[in-house]
Amino acid sequence: MTETSPIAGLHAATAELDPPLAALDLSTLRANAADLVRRAGGTPVRVASKSVRCRAVLAEVLGADLTAAGGFAGIMSYSLREALWLVRHGARDVLLGYPSVDRAALAELAADDIALRSITLMIDDAAQLDLIRAAVGSDRVRPRVCLDVDASLRIGPLHLGVRRSPVRTPQQAATLAGEARRRGFDVAGVMTYEAQIAGLPDANLAVRLVKRASAAEIRKRRAEVLAAVRSVTGELEIVNSGGSGSIEVSVADPDVTEVTAGSGLYVPTLFDGYRSFTPRPSLYFAMPVLRRPATGIATVFAGGYIASGPAGRSRVPKPVWPRGLKLIGTEGAGEVQTPLSGAAELRIGDRVWFRHAKAGELCERFGTVHLVDEDGSRVSAPTYRGEGACFG
Repeated sequence: MTETSPIAGLHAATAELDPPLAALDLSTLRANAADLVRRAGGTPVRVASKSVRCRAVLAEVLGADLTAAGGFAGIMSYSLREALWLVRHGARDVLLGYPSVDRAALAELAADDIALRSITLMIDDAAQLDLIRAAVGSDRVRPRVCLDVDASLRIGPLHLGVRRSPVRTPQQAATLAGEARRRGFDVAGVMTYEAQIAGLPDANLAVRLVKRASAAEIRKRRAEVLAAVRSVTGELEIVNSGGSGSIEVSVADPDVTEVTAGSGLYVPTLFDGYRSFTPRPSLYFAMPVLRRPATGIATVFAGGYIASGPAGRSRVPKPVWPRGLKLIGTEGAGEVQTPLSGAAELRIGDRVWFRHAKAGELCERFGTVHLVDEDGSRVSAPTYRGEGACFG
């Protein structure tokens, strides 16, 4: 471990604590936040809460009352119950990133005037409008909605991107917007999330060419979609796009009014392969050495914090200090123990520091994140889990 490594400060600041523990380097987090703002070039950045899952970190980025500050504005939530919870803690601009069919939560939304003004629901199907209207129980309630338009790249039969919205063409978007207005909803915006750009590392030339082609295609189609929707709704408050890995692509389109980013604050291992920014990890977790079963092998407690997505090596946590440690192929990262090779110097009770493959998912494993400032001071903040909040 070098003195310039963020882990050195985290290790020293948490020395008296017993692992397992999660620790966040605040100076690196702030540098990452500033870099996201720089890359956005004046376009507001909406924070993706699923990639954070800690209110103290949201407050650090957005401001103490969870309202806009600097280049950041608003939250993209992954659950309506989460959005309602955040509004009760002061948030006033929450865009759902996904549709909700939680009827009880929709009824709560309808009964809360502040939440109705603060939360924008995501839709991509007229059936969702039916469900929402039935759940709110009144034709007089006018929920705010945003249309999720498919931003994947299609080349012949190939579908490059995630499977999200069935709405793709300008006509489909205009039809849904018209249905929403007819049924008493306020159409606030359009979202296009180009996951095949934002979530795909720049692994090789072929990938970069595909991302370039995808950027050109969605920019053209987005303009057509927006023209069609505006012919029905008039001007839109929100045209949301992008992610931490595609900010430059999104803000190059003058139609885009905001970008979303979250993973770029913590920088998990899945973001190590991007060329658009320099990875500066800020969030780590430490596990204690329990056993020395053989020369060069140390076994730590737990550690099997596997990330979502396609199963494979890219989804497992990575030991990063001491250097030279590797997971053992026959066991991997385990539920209650994880053996590591290359551990000649480790002793019983020592710590091993890891990085997670994804950002906010790590916070589902810990009730507390220790926020360590540049001067070595430490504040312990609850994660969503630590506050007893579980949103799926």
